[in-house]
Amino acid sequence: MLLLSMGVSVDGFISDRTGSFDWSAPDEELFAFHLARVRELGAIVCGRRLYETMRVWETDPAMRGTPDESEFADVWTALPKVVFSHTLESVDGSARLAEGTVADEIETVLEATDHDVEIGGADIARQAIELGLVDEFRIFRYPIIVGGGTPLLPHVVDPIPLELVETRTFSSQVVYERYRRAAG
Repeated sequence: MLLLSMGVSVDGFISDRTGSFDWSAPDEELFAFHLARVRELGAIVCGRRLYETMRVWETDPAMRGTPDESEFADVWTALPKVVFSHTLESVDGSARLAEGTVADEIETVLEATDHDVEIGGADIARQAIELGLVDEFRIFRYPIIVGGGTPLLPHVVDPIPLELVETRTFSSQVVYERYRRAAG
Protein backbone atom coordinates (compact mmCIF):
# COMPACT_ATOMS: atom_id res chain seq x y z
CA MET A 1 0.00 0.00 0.00
CA LEU A 2 1.24 3.52 -0.80
CA LEU A 3 0.83 5.99 2.06
CA LEU A 4 1.06 9.77 2.15
CA SER A 5 1.93 10.92 5.66
CA MET A 6 2.46 14.60 6.32
CA GLY A 7 2.08 17.34 8.88
CA VAL A 8 -0.22 20.13 7.76
CA SER A 9 -1.61 23.40 9.08
CA VAL A 10 -5.34 23.75 9.68
CA ASP A 11 -5.54 25.64 6.38
CA GLY A 12 -3.85 22.82 4.48
CA PHE A 13 -0.19 23.83 4.08
CA ILE A 14 2.89 21.68 4.76
CA SER A 15 5.10 24.77 4.95
CA ASP A 16 4.43 28.48 5.21
CA ARG A 17 5.15 31.19 2.62
CA THR A 18 8.84 31.28 3.61
CA GLY A 19 9.21 27.50 3.34
CA SER A 20 9.31 27.06 7.12
CA PHE A 21 7.59 24.18 8.85
CA ASP A 22 9.13 24.62 12.30
CA TRP A 23 5.60 24.78 13.71
CA SER A 24 5.30 21.04 12.96
CA ALA A 25 8.10 19.81 15.23
CA PRO A 26 6.65 16.83 17.12
CA ASP A 27 6.63 16.61 20.89
CA GLU A 28 7.73 13.39 22.64
CA GLU A 29 4.32 11.69 22.35
CA LEU A 30 3.94 12.46 18.65
CA PHE A 31 7.57 11.53 17.94
CA ALA A 32 6.97 8.08 19.49
CA PHE A 33 3.89 7.68 17.29
CA HIS A 34 5.93 8.59 14.18
CA LEU A 35 8.64 6.13 15.21
CA ALA A 36 6.09 3.32 15.45
CA ARG A 37 4.74 4.15 11.97
CA VAL A 38 8.19 4.37 10.36
CA ARG A 39 9.12 0.97 11.85
CA GLU A 40 6.27 -0.54 9.79
CA LEU A 41 7.47 0.80 6.43
CA GLY A 42 9.28 -1.10 3.71
CA ALA A 43 10.56 1.97 1.83
CA ILE A 44 10.23 5.71 1.26
CA VAL A 45 9.75 7.51 -2.06
CA CYS A 46 10.60 11.19 -1.73
CA GLY A 47 11.69 14.37 -3.37
CA ARG A 48 15.05 16.07 -2.95
CA ARG A 49 13.99 18.57 -0.29
CA LEU A 50 12.52 15.92 1.99
CA TYR A 51 15.55 13.68 1.45
CA GLU A 52 17.91 16.53 2.36
CA THR A 53 15.79 17.53 5.39
CA MET A 54 15.68 13.98 6.76
CA ARG A 55 19.31 13.15 5.92
CA VAL A 56 20.34 14.71 9.24
CA TRP A 57 19.04 11.53 10.92
CA GLU A 58 21.78 9.61 9.10
CA THR A 59 24.62 12.08 9.50
CA ASP A 60 24.29 14.11 12.71
CA PRO A 61 25.14 12.33 16.00
CA ALA A 62 23.30 15.10 17.87
CA MET A 63 20.05 13.61 16.56
CA ARG A 64 20.59 10.61 18.86
CA GLY A 65 19.92 12.49 22.10
CA THR A 66 17.24 10.13 23.44
CA PRO A 67 16.59 6.39 23.07
CA ASP A 68 13.64 7.11 20.74
CA GLU A 69 15.76 9.46 18.62
CA SER A 70 18.52 6.84 18.37
CA GLU A 71 16.01 4.20 17.35
CA PHE A 72 14.44 6.53 14.79
CA ALA A 73 17.87 7.29 13.34
CA ASP A 74 18.62 3.56 13.07
CA VAL A 75 15.26 2.77 11.45
CA TRP A 76 15.45 5.74 9.09
CA THR A 77 19.04 4.98 8.07
CA ALA A 78 18.20 1.36 7.20
CA LEU A 79 15.00 2.18 5.31
CA PRO A 80 15.36 1.96 1.50
CA LYS A 81 14.69 5.33 -0.14
CA VAL A 82 14.05 6.37 -3.74
CA VAL A 83 14.85 10.04 -4.28
CA PHE A 84 13.48 12.13 -7.14
CA SER A 85 15.77 15.03 -8.02
CA HIS A 86 16.78 17.06 -11.04
CA THR A 87 19.83 18.47 -9.24
CA LEU A 88 21.38 15.72 -7.11
CA GLU A 89 24.01 13.61 -8.80
CA SER A 90 24.23 11.07 -5.96
CA VAL A 91 22.61 10.09 -2.68
CA ASP A 92 23.99 8.26 0.35
CA GLY A 93 23.36 5.13 2.37
CA SER A 94 20.21 3.16 1.64
CA ALA A 95 18.95 5.76 -0.85
CA ARG A 96 19.07 5.66 -4.63
CA LEU A 97 18.18 8.23 -7.24
CA ALA A 98 15.01 7.54 -9.20
CA GLU A 99 15.58 6.60 -12.80
CA GLY A 100 12.02 6.11 -14.00
CA THR A 101 8.70 7.90 -13.80
CA VAL A 102 6.87 8.33 -10.50
CA ALA A 103 4.47 5.54 -11.49
CA ASP A 104 7.27 3.17 -12.53
CA GLU A 105 9.37 3.79 -9.43
CA ILE A 106 6.39 3.35 -7.09
CA GLU A 107 5.48 0.08 -8.79
CA THR A 108 9.07 -1.16 -8.46
CA VAL A 109 9.32 -0.19 -4.79
CA LEU A 110 5.94 -1.73 -3.90
CA GLU A 111 6.90 -4.98 -5.62
CA ALA A 112 10.18 -5.12 -3.66
CA THR A 113 8.59 -5.14 -0.19
CA ASP A 114 5.81 -6.81 1.77
CA HIS A 115 5.40 -3.64 3.83
CA ASP A 116 3.73 -0.31 3.18
CA VAL A 117 5.65 2.36 1.28
CA GLU A 118 5.44 6.03 2.18
CA ILE A 119 5.65 8.89 -0.28
CA GLY A 120 6.76 12.36 0.76
CA GLY A 121 7.54 15.69 -0.81
CA ALA A 122 4.91 18.03 -2.23
CA ASP A 123 5.62 17.55 -5.94
CA ILE A 124 6.13 13.78 -5.86
CA ALA A 125 3.04 13.32 -3.67
CA ARG A 126 1.01 15.53 -6.01
CA GLN A 127 1.98 13.37 -8.98
CA ALA A 128 1.12 10.16 -7.12
CA ILE A 129 -2.27 11.57 -6.07
CA GLU A 130 -3.04 12.71 -9.60
CA LEU A 131 -2.12 9.24 -10.90
CA GLY A 132 -4.44 7.61 -8.36
CA LEU A 133 -1.59 5.73 -6.67
CA VAL A 134 -2.01 6.85 -3.04
CA ASP A 135 -3.98 4.29 -1.03
CA GLU A 136 -3.95 6.07 2.34
CA PHE A 137 -3.63 9.64 3.52
CA ARG A 138 -2.20 10.06 7.03
CA ILE A 139 -2.58 13.69 7.95
CA PHE A 140 -1.24 15.29 11.11
CA ARG A 141 -3.23 18.54 11.41
CA TYR A 142 -1.41 21.14 13.54
CA PRO A 143 -3.38 23.82 15.39
CA ILE A 144 -2.06 26.74 13.35
CA ILE A 145 -3.18 28.77 10.34
CA VAL A 146 -0.22 29.87 8.22
CA GLY A 147 -2.16 31.69 5.49
CA GLY A 148 -0.25 30.33 2.50
CA GLY A 149 2.72 28.30 1.42
CA THR A 150 3.06 24.80 -0.01
CA PRO A 151 -0.30 23.00 -0.04
CA LEU A 152 -0.50 19.37 0.98
CA LEU A 153 -3.08 18.39 -1.62
CA PRO A 154 -3.20 19.28 -5.30
CA HIS A 155 -6.23 20.54 -7.18
CA VAL A 156 -7.87 17.46 -8.66
CA VAL A 157 -10.10 17.13 -11.70
CA ASP A 158 -12.34 14.46 -10.20
CA PRO A 159 -13.22 14.03 -6.53
CA ILE A 160 -11.33 11.33 -4.65
CA PRO A 161 -13.73 9.62 -2.23
CA LEU A 162 -12.12 8.66 1.06
CA GLU A 163 -13.10 6.62 4.09
CA LEU A 164 -12.06 7.88 7.52
CA VAL A 165 -10.52 4.86 9.28
CA GLU A 166 -8.80 6.40 12.31
CA THR A 167 -8.48 9.63 14.25
CA ARG A 168 -6.52 10.57 17.32
CA THR A 169 -5.91 13.82 19.14
CA PHE A 170 -2.52 14.16 20.81
CA SER A 171 -1.85 16.17 23.97
CA SER A 172 -0.19 18.80 21.74
CA GLN A 173 -3.61 19.27 20.07
CA VAL A 174 -2.32 17.77 16.82
CA VAL A 175 -5.12 15.79 15.22
CA TYR A 176 -4.18 12.62 13.33
CA GLU A 177 -6.56 11.76 10.50
CA ARG A 178 -6.14 8.51 8.58
CA TYR A 179 -8.13 8.15 5.38
CA ARG A 180 -8.22 5.21 2.99
CA ARG A 181 -9.22 5.60 -0.64
CA ALA A 182 -12.85 4.45 -0.80
CA ALA A 183 -13.66 1.44 -2.93
CA GLY A 184 -15.00 2.74 -6.20
